[in-house]
Amino acid sequence: MNQTVRIHRTEDSDINIALPAYETEGAAGMDLRANFPSDQRGGITLGTGERALVPSGLKFEIPLGYEVQIRPRSGLALKHGVTLVNAPGTIDSDYRGQVGIILINLGNKPFHIAHGERVAQMVFAVVARCEIAKVTSLTATERGAGGFGSTGKS
Repeated sequence: MNQTVRIHRTEDSDINIALPAYETEGAAGMDLRANFPSDQRGGITLGTGERALVPSGLKFEIPLGYEVQIRPRSGLALKHGVTLVNAPGTIDSDYRGQVGIILINLGNKPFHIAHGERVAQMVFAVVARCEIAKVTSLTATERGAGGFGSTGKS
């Protein structure tokens, strides 16, 4: 069953920037675009190793029991080394502020983020909630406490 996410543009957003939309029939995510305030419409340039909070110009009303996950765009990551610092980022259903995208340039040269450029994608997901039970022991498993790399190559 499809859910509706209500979207509100921020006061200084550019109304000519397209709202998020699925680009193809089988797409899991909708692209988010940089929507800079009027005094930054020329965009910004990220130097190597630099990060920035890129505004989307959008606020969401997400149904209770859902979240929006903000994920990198694979083309930006492969071609330019530009990705998200906190991938995936989570937008909670009770958050009503502007959605920002924390980009980082892991590439080897500066990267310009143009106003209106697709910079991330968002995927809607059901959120399962659980209760915490304090116990004195846990059930045993074959893996046990084996951590990082314990089930793969040595």
